[in-house]
Amino acid sequence: MHAISSVTSFSGFIMGNLRRHQRRDHPVPTDEDVRRPKVWCLGHPFERRFCRHGLRSKAVVDGENIVISAIELTRALLAFDTCNPPGLEAESGRYLAHLLEMNGFVVETQDFAPHRLNIIARLDGSDADAAPLVLTGHLDTVPLGAAPWSRDPFNGELSDGRLYGRGVSDMKAGVAAMACAAIRFARGPRLRRGLVLVFTSGEETGCIGALAFANAARPLVHRASAMLVGEPTANRISTAHKGCVAVKAHTTGITAHSSMPEKGENAIYAAAQAVARIAGHVPAGRVDPLLGCATINVGMITGGLNYNSVPDAAEFTVDVRTVPGMDHDMVHASLADLLGNAVRLERFVDMPPVGTAADHRFVGVLRDIVADVFGSDANLEPLPIPFFSDASVFQPLWRCPTIIIGPGEPSQAHQTDEWCEAEAIPMAVEIYARTIAAWCDHTD
Repeated sequence: MHAISSVTSFSGFIMGNLRRHQRRDHPVPTDEDVRRPKVWCLGHPFERRFCRHGLRSKAVVDGENIVISAIELTRALLAFDTCNPPGLEAESGRYLAHLLEMNGFVVETQDFAPHRLNIIARLDGSDADAAPLVLTGHLDTVPLGAAPWSRDPFNGELSDGRLYGRGVSDMKAGVAAMACAAIRFARGPRLRRGLVLVFTSGEETGCIGALAFANAARPLVHRASAMLVGEPTANRISTAHKGCVAVKAHTTGITAHSSMPEKGENAIYAAAQAVARIAGHVPAGRVDPLLGCATINVGMITGGLNYNSVPDAAEFTVDVRTVPGMDHDMVHASLADLLGNAVRLERFVDMPPVGTAADHRFVGVLRDIVADVFGSDANLEPLPIPFFSDASVFQPLWRCPTIIIGPGEPSQAHQTDEWCEAEAIPMAVEIYARTIAAWCDHTD
């Protein structure tokens, strides 16, 4: 059973450790603006964590609210090492949960593994019959990789208009922008339709946080009218992304001494023959107008125990990226037919593709908002996304229209010296905030 706990308040602690300052908005912050400290660093231990990296919080007290710019919140989140594996997102998640609670959200945490949690933050709407709008993103990042970084991956360095750090594009800038956009509505007039933020752990290793959320003993969010996913799109709209069927393919043989191979059966040879059948194979299925066709890849192969034995076991992985309309059981069966009876398949990832009709009302709302925010620079052509996200879990759960849009640079995901355009972050806040205002006040 996954533990659900309410985040306890620390308003008195923060209020006693912050100066009162007038809020100053900077749509496109400069390097100097981000470096210049304006207020005391928050005294909470989570804030001390990122202050050790040489950062100063720009959170300020504005009445009952704790106000922080989206760029500063991104830098605060970057200071937490949430590389996955091992993840350990709990400290980062509780910092974010405290900030949201301080701004009037009702916050729950779902602790689904040691040091790992999901955050659910709610603003109820005035119409109990209206399903809420959900904004979602993940807290974990991929590891740093073997290549050396030229910048501290946890310092949030701003240089030449770009913010650097592991996960800045994928997708801590998106999480920060969503939180800051939602905070705008926490103390104002009540929205007709409710608003829910869902921030997960473990997305990078098979959406394990989202799966824990979906499989909780009691429903954590019963329904959604629409969903925004903050994955990196450079603030372009995407209405679809591919799904994934990943299998481990096992072959067996008979061991023998390598000097007498005729007495054995080589499992690696059987695996190699199967892999050769995959090379050049195109999975059967429809061609999606946005995502194109399905793809297939062999990513790993292992076998044998030593150099002087005939191996009696081998294994390789097959990754099929699917498009909307493809049945994953049929994909699995087709792969089994292709590889033959000598190969045993074990499915370990099953994430359906995500798609929303281009003429859906929610898509129209986002198109109008992006066109207005970007003006003549707006690119309204939908962005095809070949990877999958937590939306593969959440869209089937809620059966709602889904749009993927976030400030991160798609090309920077998982890269060494990962960066995000700084000006994209406040623009994402504006897109999310306008979407909340338009959709949550919309009359059906």
